[in-house]
Amino acid sequence: MSLNRREFLHVMAVAAAAGMLPAGARAMGDKPMDWKKAYDMPMKGNVRLIHTTDSHAQLKPIFFREPNVNLGVGPAHAQRPHIVGKKLLESLKADGVDIKEGSAEAYAFTYLDFDKAAKKYGKVGGYAHLKTLIDSLRAQAGEGNAVHMDGGDTWHGSATSLWTRGMDMVEATNILGLEIMTGHWEFTYEQEEVLRNLNAFKGEYISNNTRVREDALFGDEYADMCERHGGHGAYDLDNLMPFKPYTIKTLNGQRIAVIGQTFPRMSNANPIANFPDWSFGLREEEMQETVDHIKANENVAAIVVISHNGMDVDIKMAGRVTGIDAIFGGHTHDGMPAPTKVKRPDGGTCYVTNAGSNGKFVGVMDLDIRDGKLQGVEYKLLPVFANLLPADPTMTKFLDELYARKYDQNVIEARNPKYRVSKERLGKTFGEILSEELAIAGETLYRRGNFMGTWDQIIVNALREEHDTQIAMSAGVRWGTSVMAGEMITMERLMDETSLTYGETYRTELTGAQLKDIFEGIAENLFVVDPYLQSGGDMVRLGGMDYTIDPNLPLGSRISDMKLDDGTPIEMNKSYSVSGWAQVDTVGDGRLVWDIVADYLRREAKKNNGVVKLAKVNHPTLVNVKHDPGLADYAGKLI
Repeated sequence: MSLNRREFLHVMAVAAAAGMLPAGARAMGDKPMDWKKAYDMPMKGNVRLIHTTDSHAQLKPIFFREPNVNLGVGPAHAQRPHIVGKKLLESLKADGVDIKEGSAEAYAFTYLDFDKAAKKYGKVGGYAHLKTLIDSLRAQAGEGNAVHMDGGDTWHGSATSLWTRGMDMVEATNILGLEIMTGHWEFTYEQEEVLRNLNAFKGEYISNNTRVREDALFGDEYADMCERHGGHGAYDLDNLMPFKPYTIKTLNGQRIAVIGQTFPRMSNANPIANFPDWSFGLREEEMQETVDHIKANENVAAIVVISHNGMDVDIKMAGRVTGIDAIFGGHTHDGMPAPTKVKRPDGGTCYVTNAGSNGKFVGVMDLDIRDGKLQGVEYKLLPVFANLLPADPTMTKFLDELYARKYDQNVIEARNPKYRVSKERLGKTFGEILSEELAIAGETLYRRGNFMGTWDQIIVNALREEHDTQIAMSAGVRWGTSVMAGEMITMERLMDETSLTYGETYRTELTGAQLKDIFEGIAENLFVVDPYLQSGGDMVRLGGMDYTIDPNLPLGSRISDMKLDDGTPIEMNKSYSVSGWAQVDTVGDGRLVWDIVADYLRREAKKNNGVVKLAKVNHPTLVNVKHDPGLADYAGKLI
């Protein structure tokens, strides 16, 4: 979806007025504005830190709808990022960020009028456009004055990343010029694949909180594996550290320390069989020890963390660890235009940021360093509008070549040998496979939100049909792009929602009591008061079943009034047929979820003149959150 000249000029004028883009973004007569003026950001300070995170392998421009439900509990209640829609815009004014409803910036940062705004402002992200912007930000800072850091969830989230086991993203980030990264879904691949990818990566991978399990060092296998991949994974085996914990960058004559914080609860979301020799954890004490070591030995002007904790966890850590000047966060996909200022135990300030997802944003923090000390910061989170930024030719060439690659016997789609390679896809190019048109979206399809999304409803509907079950469950993951109402759903957009390394499906029987226990456990993960006990993600998505939830109640008391779609109450001692996918530690025997959903969409298109329609979306009933600023325009029932 592209813009005509009149719409382009309107985008530029509104963006400039809202303050989203630096001053100078103005229409000049009948001529389109030079994009360089639109994104003109002279450095305010002497060091520039550029931040991206959670791109989820989205190499081309996409649509992505921000949540209208993002509830916070305990200390996070009514605090950013748990404020949505109009109330988010109101809260930002206190930090001097004035975003007008209907503006391009409001489209980027909120769900407000999403369908209308998407048609007006077009797609966001795309690595060819991202590279143009990052190169420009570097140039504006001056040679040697900027560094680009990425918070992870970069190698996963698309068909091409699944089929190349993340190598496509390594190649893309090398072209991007990425210098530092940490990770999370990078570990959804097997550990030898991770090391292979790191050996090909031209930047540095850092992680202060990953350890080698002691029993992995009893023989020579682990050391031999690391040696095969350039020594990656064997940074300091005496101290069980597979990766470098931090790096020092000298920018404009100033030494800046960057500490890596990998996602701490890795085995909750990824098969532990993929990384049997590594363990992860929050390790707050070790973080303090590393900060103290840096301050005592490295003569740095600033210490920052590139983190994949999630924003609530970062905020807590910032208030408990002395000496961190800024945390560049990821994992929870919160595009926050202004940093959260957290008071450290020593009385200083830590600036906690989060740069959204899917390549929509680039965070830019300029540090004012004088006499070897940090005096102040200037921060902006820039939306990446694909219609404004020209595509970089080198990245464009890479993407063309990537989509021209052929699907062959070397592809690994699944753990289950039956589905490892798809015979139907063999010999076709990636582009041919992914451009297949499946159905027209009868309404906007999205996932992001604490409880349910329209994309998720399509997945659970397809699972119920495939396995003939009363109930279907789909993981409450936060990645996955949006499809606009009336837009064609292609195989590529479907793979954006489903391309896990463990996409096998299953059918089982569960009692009502077991179902309640499952939902209570997931709700505890999401709504436990202590952020350190959260894992991110959202509630499991359900098809064929409704329930009521009070997020503010304790474990065991949140879920009630469970019933089937026809209103029949779920009985605790009765068994129900359940289908699902994305089992972490069990390999399902059913077909891969993307093939099941593709077939479902094809059938629905035949029945409905090419359109897939949703008769019902299983939004749960919410209790005691009616006036929560993390909730707006909720489609379900509120009590």
